[in-house]
Amino acid sequence: MNTLNTPLRIATRKSKLALWQAEHVAALLRSAHHDINIELVPLSTQGDRIQDRTLAAIGGKGLFIKELEVAMLEQRADIAVHSMKDVPADIPGEFAIAAVLERADARDALVARNGIARLEDLPPGARVGTSSLRRQSQLRAARPDLEIEMLRGNVDTRLRRLDAGDLDAILLACAGLVRLGLESRISARLDPALCLPAVSQGIIGIECRGADARTRALLQVLENSDTRQVLEAERAFASRLAGSCQSPIAAFAQLHGERLTLDGLVAEPDGSRVLRDSVQGSAAQGVSLGTQLAERLLAAGAGALLERLRTA
Repeated sequence: MNTLNTPLRIATRKSKLALWQAEHVAALLRSAHHDINIELVPLSTQGDRIQDRTLAAIGGKGLFIKELEVAMLEQRADIAVHSMKDVPADIPGEFAIAAVLERADARDALVARNGIARLEDLPPGARVGTSSLRRQSQLRAARPDLEIEMLRGNVDTRLRRLDAGDLDAILLACAGLVRLGLESRISARLDPALCLPAVSQGIIGIECRGADARTRALLQVLENSDTRQVLEAERAFASRLAGSCQSPIAAFAQLHGERLTLDGLVAEPDGSRVLRDSVQGSAAQGVSLGTQLAERLLAAGAGALLERLRTA
C-alpha cells in the first residue's frame, strides 16, 4: 500500500509521447500531493517492438498495455498511464481506470507536404500513410482516388517518412502532436463529420490494481467527470460491438450541459460501406446511450460486417 513516502511507480511505454504523458501525470500528482515520491518505470511493449505489421495482424491494441499490467500485478509498478484509445473496451477484472484527465482535441490531423492545407487539396493518387483501419475506411470513402499505405511507428518515425518524400501526407491524432510540441505540423484538423475519431482519442487514463484503495484515493484528485461521461459512452459502444483493431469502428461523444450526443460508425476497410448513426440523451446515461447506438448499427448490418472481418 502506498504512502506519500513510498514511491508511486508509474509504468509507461518508452515512446516520447508515452513518456510525456507519464511525466504530465507525475507533475499533476506532485502538485496535488506535495510530499509524494514518484518514479517512472519505462517498459517496452510488444506493440512497440513489432513495427512491420498492422495491429490487426499482431493481435490488437491490447499489445500496448499488457506488459504494463503485468508489471502492476508483479508489484513492480503501481499505476500505468495510457492513451485510452490504446486500451481495449474490456480490461481485466483485476484492474480499474482510476482516473481520466480532461480530454484534449479528439480530432484527427492531416499532416501534408507541399503546403497542402486541406484533404480536398491532395492531388489524385496522392500517397497517404496510416495504419488505422478506422482512418483508412473513412479516408477511402471520402477520397477513393488516394493511395493508402501502412504506416506504423512512433510520431517521429512517421514524420520522417513524410519528410523523406515517401508519402504525400499522413494522418495522426491532433492530441499527440500538440502534446509533443508539434502543433505547427498540423495541416488541417479533420472535422468529425469527415473522419470520426477513435473511441477515447485524446483522453489520458490512469490504470491501477482495482484492490489498491490507497492508490485509487491518491488518483481521485485527477479525475475529470466530464471526460468520464464521454469515455464511458464511447467505450460502451465499442464494447457492445466487440470492437478491436480488426474493426473499423469510431465513436465521438460530446457534452451539451447535461445532455450527451454520441456519434458512432462501423465501416468496410475499403470505404465501400459506411454505417453511421447518432443518439442523444442524458449525460448520466452515457453507457446506455453507447449500447443503444451499437444496437442500432448492429440492426443496420454492422454485426455481419464485423463478424466477417473477425473471421477473415
